[in-house]
Amino acid sequence: MPARAAVILAAGIGTRLKSPIPKVLNKVGGRTIVDRVIDACEGLGCEKIVVVVGNHSPQVRAHITARLGEGAIAVQDEPLGTAHAALAARQALEGFDGEVLVTNGDLPLIEPKDLEPLFQLRAQGARLAIMGFEPENQLLYGRIIRGADGHVIRIVEPKELNPEQASVKACNAGLYLAHSKDWFRWLPKVRNDNAKGEYYLTDVVGLASAEEALVRAAFAPESAVMGADTQMQLSAAEAIFQQRRRAHFLAEGVAMPAPETVHFSWDTQIAAGATVEPFVVFATGVTVETGAVIRAFSHLEGARVRSGALVGPYARLRPGADIGEEAHIGNFVEVKKVAVGKGAKANHLAYLGDGSVGAGANIGAGTIFCNYDGFDKYETHVGAGAFIGSDTALVAPVRVGEGAYVGSGSVITSEVSPDSLALARGRQVEKPGWAAEFRKSKQAKKAAK
Repeated sequence: MPARAAVILAAGIGTRLKSPIPKVLNKVGGRTIVDRVIDACEGLGCEKIVVVVGNHSPQVRAHITARLGEGAIAVQDEPLGTAHAALAARQALEGFDGEVLVTNGDLPLIEPKDLEPLFQLRAQGARLAIMGFEPENQLLYGRIIRGADGHVIRIVEPKELNPEQASVKACNAGLYLAHSKDWFRWLPKVRNDNAKGEYYLTDVVGLASAEEALVRAAFAPESAVMGADTQMQLSAAEAIFQQRRRAHFLAEGVAMPAPETVHFSWDTQIAAGATVEPFVVFATGVTVETGAVIRAFSHLEGARVRSGALVGPYARLRPGADIGEEAHIGNFVEVKKVAVGKGAKANHLAYLGDGSVGAGANIGAGTIFCNYDGFDKYETHVGAGAFIGSDTALVAPVRVGEGAYVGSGSVITSEVSPDSLALARGRQVEKPGWAAEFRKSKQAKKAAK
């Protein structure tokens, strides 16, 4: 198989999104759009990926450099069109001998399977393979004009369409595949004699045809090649992504009585036999094992829920939460960077942050791990089988030994030994008759006014 490379055009400003975030750094399924395009290119086996960025967007450059390295960056110094942007990648691909895919960087739903037909056309003899689609609304797209033999003759931009061409349903998706030697022979020949004075990739089709090179088109579903130029399009892409993930998990054996209310991230992992109740949100980095139940209105991020555990309703798992087998994390309990042991329970109204809870321990309502002093974080460790009474503050760093009891309402600042009872609260004092005397005094003062 010939070597594969990709050039991703990500220099656009994206003004129609009306967002301070560069267009390609907006997210679908919790993953930036440009990362989703890179994922698709990597899934195709592209050994070299070059992302073309603009000088106006240092955030995009920093993001790409962090993932792919500085060598993956090509800069389009001024926005002179898509062919000009693709040509900016020439130096980064110097010495590369193989297939080069040129694609837009704002395709939030593109997948390797959508792009593979382009490589198949190349293997069948096409010098240039382009991606087409048939949108419901064709007004905004250039048309792919084909001859009687089905080969592509040219692409006509929307403003230049005559009535016959306007009736063509095949539209240009803006993805192209050719050999590197062809690309860097054609691209310098593209002219900018058009209304905008820009260099368009679509003109490469005409250059290839002038050489009598075979140009063919593959077609993808509209959803696969849809862009994200507006907030409406971005939300539409998110909706399609969520529908796909829900269908995937249902097919894999995850029980969801109201799947339309559950939201997933791109990397969510849920095993068959798990149950997800309505209105659950999975942010990035979540793994749920078989037999676990995520009850309604819970929010999970960066967490692992092990087999048979029960989470929620109304629970919040933050990054680093590791909920052990058969453990219970109940309503209005927040867990952050804490490993909760097998069978442990925190059934309501608690904050567990930084540390561990041993197997079989019980955390009473209102318990908090006081893990932050305004500058640094400290850990709290509750031993196996320990019992923490309601409304307890465990002031980190602190350790409660195995089997120990902590009385309700305590503020624990020192280590509690295994199997001991710790009480850290003022002794109860009772004054008989005080309440009756208090009421009598207040009523007399009120009557005297």
